[in-house]
Amino acid sequence: MRVVSINTCLNGSTGKIMEGISRVAQEAGYNTWLVSSYERHRLRNKKYSKQNIIIGNFFSLYIHIALGHLTGLSGVFSIFSTKRLIKRLENIKPDIIHLHNLHDCYINIPILFRYLKTNKIPVIWTLHDCWAFTGHCPHFEVVECNKWKTGCHDCPQYRKYPKSYIDNSKYMYIFKKKWFHWIQNMILVTPSEWLASLVKQSYLKDFPVKVINNGINLTVFKPSLIGSKENFKKKYHISNERYIVLGVSYNWNYRKGIDVFMELSKRLDGDRYQIVLVGADERLDVELPGNIIAIQRTQNQQELADIYSAADVFVNPTREENFPTVNLESIACGTPVVSFRSGGSPECITEKTGSIVDRDNIDEMEKEIVRICETRPYKKEACVEYAQSFDMNRRFDDYVKLYGSFSKS
Repeated sequence: MRVVSINTCLNGSTGKIMEGISRVAQEAGYNTWLVSSYERHRLRNKKYSKQNIIIGNFFSLYIHIALGHLTGLSGVFSIFSTKRLIKRLENIKPDIIHLHNLHDCYINIPILFRYLKTNKIPVIWTLHDCWAFTGHCPHFEVVECNKWKTGCHDCPQYRKYPKSYIDNSKYMYIFKKKWFHWIQNMILVTPSEWLASLVKQSYLKDFPVKVINNGINLTVFKPSLIGSKENFKKKYHISNERYIVLGVSYNWNYRKGIDVFMELSKRLDGDRYQIVLVGADERLDVELPGNIIAIQRTQNQQELADIYSAADVFVNPTREENFPTVNLESIACGTPVVSFRSGGSPECITEKTGSIVDRDNIDEMEKEIVRICETRPYKKEACVEYAQSFDMNRRFDDYVKLYGSFSKS
């Protein structure tokens, strides 16, 4: 069988998921192709292969971005680059199209979905956020907007990603609802029960929905060797008496809870606790108070696993999240988690691996941090054992089984 996957990028969390599924599918005997946008390839210096198809070029991408900003429209430009993609697909003759993120200004939705319908190609669409059933935004928890249930309009986030100078959310809601319903043989996949429940309240509710959790690399994310914690503390001049309170993100902002860490830095006893944040950039380095250690973004997963292992507690104050793998990575390294009750984040945590507090309840989060560090209620062995069920290859194999269900139907 021939499977073509389409996503905005090959890097980042969604790109790695797409690549991982493709790898496991190839091992099972499938022929696979990966489609992604031009700019993400160029920026990440990703190696090309004949199985990788790049949509567009520098000019088509930035024309799409500029027109999107000016009009508030998404998925209606990139006409010629999408037509070239269709010609490639006509040569490949895919048996299945696996969609991932379609936002980020790189593809023409009507052209793509008209091709899918005309050729009656089965579609699997993994939803990594809420964009597919809103008129604009990928997330809406922070602004507490429920217009997506009945029809988007007067969008409170139209100037945010995907950025626009005009609110065209009403039109885009109708536009997406129309084109996404063109496909009849389509299964939606969500990484969390939380997102699945939202889909069932949206205009996509008539499509079957399957939950396949995100997985992690358990060959990397596991407790580090004895002495790594001491080495980490020595490297960053942290005394042995201080507990390490860790946060990890690749895009620190209000949605990810950077303000929560700033507040915690004022509350936690500096002689007993040290906050360490991974994923900092030059802007964040300037903004953070001096008592927070900021570590630059790293693509080195082993380095990240060593940091998780050195921490006493992992804190995830995210306000909007689908199914955060950072929770799982920390747990797999034996470090318990404290997280806000938001999105699918609570689904990653059990009574043996961490605790959940209500969103924006910093008082309760502070208490949980102190309780976990001082009393050690969560055992490393229990955390590691729980994480085994989230092995990424097992999750990727779930997708391959889903491919197989199409071939049998």
